[in-house]
Amino acid sequence: MPTDRYQHFPATRMRRLRRTEWARRLVAENVLTPSDLIWPLFITDGKNKREPISAMPGVERISVDLVVRAAEEACQLGIPVIAVFPFTDPSRKTDDGREALNPDNLVCRATRAVREAKLDIGIMCDVALDPYTSHGHDGLLRDGVILNDESVEALVAQALTQVDAGCDIIAPSDMMDGRIGAIRNALEKNGRKDTLIMAYAAKYASAFYGPFREAVGSATALQGDKRTYQMNISNANEALREVALDIAEGADMVMVKPGLPYLDIVRRVKDKFAVPTFAYQVSGEYSMIMASAERGWIDADKAILESLTSFKRAGADGVLTYFAPRAAKLISALR
Repeated sequence: MPTDRYQHFPATRMRRLRRTEWARRLVAENVLTPSDLIWPLFITDGKNKREPISAMPGVERISVDLVVRAAEEACQLGIPVIAVFPFTDPSRKTDDGREALNPDNLVCRATRAVREAKLDIGIMCDVALDPYTSHGHDGLLRDGVILNDESVEALVAQALTQVDAGCDIIAPSDMMDGRIGAIRNALEKNGRKDTLIMAYAAKYASAFYGPFREAVGSATALQGDKRTYQMNISNANEALREVALDIAEGADMVMVKPGLPYLDIVRRVKDKFAVPTFAYQVSGEYSMIMASAERGWIDADKAILESLTSFKRAGADGVLTYFAPRAAKLISALR
């Protein structure tokens, strides 16, 4: 019997499935949970210290002791991973970013403190030199040129330093060619075969990073821009090549950054490779939502959940977001 007549109004009324809250939940195609969230934290020197970040309302730099409290909160909320980023004292920044290799730098101290607290939480550490270099670039700079292979050597040493401190997930965000393979080989040779790598595989030279650079103190230091190593915002096929290379070199998970302006890339990466795929809801995305909410133009809570759900709908397995604790509380309240 032909079935086309059942596909038209009034036999088909799409609103039947939207009429009640329980029905909407029953047929939801994508569900956001606290387990989908990674919470980025900014660390500063001091004790019991909080420093507001003007460009990111509600986000603060916190001292190492407060990182442990944040990790405890994350555990209570069901957030599985925290990601730590340092605000390095300018006096410790050098052309070669050697503070990145210091086993007592902020990231390593925070990582050890969380590990010593015996918390059941993953710790993700950024691998890049920009928080530590006087010129603000992710790699080594000579005569205005970023040196790829020499930078990779420094990034390998940085990664090993972080793993020795107790890091679970190494997350290279630098976009140097070949760094995933070099780090994976070094981890294997140093008995760290179980360390996860989440590659910032498709990281674009975006205008949405501004507030983050204020948060880590690299905004005023940056000389020039990062377009020779971060991706051209016009390119999509190139992202697939980048992801393919990182997977071949040993990445366990891949990331697209920024998030909302690049949902098409998230979808293509997930469809093409079917590997754990993440997106970073970056500082500029956070600040746009918060600035609009502060002016009463949008409902912040609804916008937060809607934006995060869009990542799931696009195929992301998880999202790095500064909204993580707020979103986790909102999700729990809806259960």
